[in-house]
Formats: sequence, C-alpha cells, structure tokens
Amino acid sequence: MVVIAGCLIVRDNKILMIKEAKKKCYGQWNFPAGHVDEPEFITDAAIREVYEETGCKVKLKGVLPICMVEAKDAESRLMVRFTAEIVEENIKINPNEILDVQWLDIEQVKNMTEQELRGYDTSIQFIKDFEDKKIYPLEIFNNTKYIR
Repeated sequence: MVVIAGCLIVRDNKILMIKEAKKKCYGQWNFPAGHVDEPEFITDAAIREVYEETGCKVKLKGVLPICMVEAKDAESRLMVRFTAEIVEENIKINPNEILDVQWLDIEQVKNMTEQELRGYDTSIQFIKDFEDKKIYPLEIFNNTKYIR
C-alpha cells in the first residue's frame, strides 16, 4: 500500500492547484501531493510535497477524512489530505514534473471533468469534506518514532 499526503490550501475561495506533467496524468489539475517516504512522518511529507511542487511553504491546520483508493493499475493508496495555509508564497515549479501552479476558484474546480481533474472522485470528496467543515485536529497524528 502506498501512502499519499498532500494539502488542500484555500484562500479567498480559491484552491492552490498544480497542473501535472507526469505522462499518466499529463495536463490534469491536482492538489499538491505525493508519496510519503520511509521513515517520513505523513505531516512532514505533506509540507515537503507542497514545497517541491509549488515552491510555497505552508503550515498545516487540520486533516480531512482519510480515504482508501483501489487503483486498477497500481497499488492501493491511502490518501491523506491536510488543510493548510500559506506561510511563504514563492511559486516556482520544476517543468519536468509540474506544468503550472494556479489559484483556481473552488466552483471552477468542482465543475471540472474527470479528464481535467486528477483522481476526480476523491478530489471532489475532499472539497466537499472541506466545505462541510469535516476537518479534524492535527493531534490525531502521533509523530513519535517508536523503535523496535
């Protein structure tokens, strides 16, 4: 199972979105997110992914409901999306991985097609959970390393 961590960053009714350059999802919009590396904390991975994909530094505020995605062509994914606020906005991208970074109106994102929005069902659900204020405290994550 793969763990994916990312952020839903909303400001002035707009979401910070990235446009993917990866072959399998080329041109699709997505929230800044990516794989959690061993032995990285999920919270640290979310912050790192936002920075790597947008150049922005963020502070995590809460966590949305976690979901499992069964991928037809890959391993199953545990999807963790945090709410976050921008601490330092300095948008820059690696064009080999990201085509664009933009603040898009929430309604515009909700009206995208499955071809425009990566992980359409889960992305729409994360927005719905955000709008329904299903945001849980960060303390749900115990960032203590236990060694056996």
